[in-house]
Amino acid sequence: MTLVRKNQNWLPSIFNDFMNDNMLSTMNQFAGNTVPAINVKENETAYTVEVAAPGMTREDFDVRIDKDNDLVISLERKNAEETHEGERFLRREFSYSKFQQTMILPDDVDKERISAKVENGILSIELPKLTNEQIQKAQRCITIQ
Repeated sequence: MTLVRKNQNWLPSIFNDFMNDNMLSTMNQFAGNTVPAINVKENETAYTVEVAAPGMTREDFDVRIDKDNDLVISLERKNAEETHEGERFLRREFSYSKFQQTMILPDDVDKERISAKVENGILSIELPKLTNEQIQKAQRCITIQ
């Protein structure tokens, strides 16, 4: 099962389609803001979501599981624009005022062990997978009476 984006009409619904170059021109719908790039990787034991956000700190992010068991990644710049006296921006492309992305998680994600860290301008979210044994254990037969 693949991770799926939710509530984003300007992006494809399945991560496998994310690399479609035709949709890149529609991504800049936010007036003057750049949308963070997102990578999703998978190995045998986990999925990893990476969000590129240069200059952001961990205090600028909020990562949570919502009431629908979806992963919600929010980003909001909480500090004022950093310029020194006598400076002004002539061009500013990595300024994010506010961003939110909701992703539908696959059934095999262990939601209790999700972790996140920010390093070198990249938010990395580790989504550990449940083992087949854990998935089988979670399934339950219902007796029909």
